[in-house]
Amino acid sequence: MAKKPAGKQTRPALQKVKVKPKPAKPTPKVGRKRAPSRGTSKSVAATSGSLPIFVVDAFTTRPFHGNPAAVVVAEHAPSDETMQQIAAENNLSETAFVTLSKSGLRIRWFTPKVEVNLCGHATLAAAHVLWQHIGVPDIDLTFASRAGKLNVARHGEDLYELDFPAQPGEAVPITPEMSAAIGRMPSAAYLSEDLMLVLENRRDVYQLLPDYRLMLGLEGRGVIVTAPGSGHDFVSRCFYPKLGVNEDPVTGSAHCTLTPYWSSVLGKAKLRAHQVSQRGGELWCTLEGERVYIAGHAVTYSAGAVVAV
Repeated sequence: MAKKPAGKQTRPALQKVKVKPKPAKPTPKVGRKRAPSRGTSKSVAATSGSLPIFVVDAFTTRPFHGNPAAVVVAEHAPSDETMQQIAAENNLSETAFVTLSKSGLRIRWFTPKVEVNLCGHATLAAAHVLWQHIGVPDIDLTFASRAGKLNVARHGEDLYELDFPAQPGEAVPITPEMSAAIGRMPSAAYLSEDLMLVLENRRDVYQLLPDYRLMLGLEGRGVIVTAPGSGHDFVSRCFYPKLGVNEDPVTGSAHCTLTPYWSSVLGKAKLRAHQVSQRGGELWCTLEGERVYIAGHAVTYSAGAVVAV
């Protein structure tokens, strides 16, 4: 099992990223404590009997890159069956359902097939929607979720930082089934919620042609394949055929396992990551004790309404 850095570390300031200039606004210091969101917002009803829905590309500054997530906003959550049907209809890797009330914010995530316990890119997308479209004024948001309370901080206009639990993996034996599923012999394997396979060459990660059928027989929710980067600290690709998503373009939750591993290997707490799917995405990760801070950008692709509810 990859060792975590000893003791609590001071989290370095986020690296500045050049984006299209926008009107200057005060940039909060990373780690500054603020009052949690109370769920205050503008009206969330698109039209009578419908729900607002947005598609947001997460972990990117450009449309058609990063990982698209649908975000549905409601004052009262639809039934579980309806949420699953909406997610299947959207046919994106994740649809986030956010409910707002005076008691706070709640978020749930659905793939086209199942509800999941934790999703990074759809949480980033949900925060983007609340700030940019719904009008929630708080600089920090706190979501209640199946994974506990999740905080998202806003830095400047459109750089968002997730505060997620670290999920380091335990070393497990490499099997022939693992090698057959990814077409490469990994140098190490670790199991957390996902199975993480480590390769020595980043080009092997780029060139993978995985066998999704064989992946169904491996342990874990999904399969993360990773290697050292060039220009980035590490690269990865993530596969979730069990959840109805053969390859997830950019997976925030996978970095809860990737970050502790690479922090231990590289001897540093602050890491720059590149998920090298066809769409690609960039993440800035920081390990601090039992928490992983995952920062990235987001851009809205579309906005509309779900009327069949």
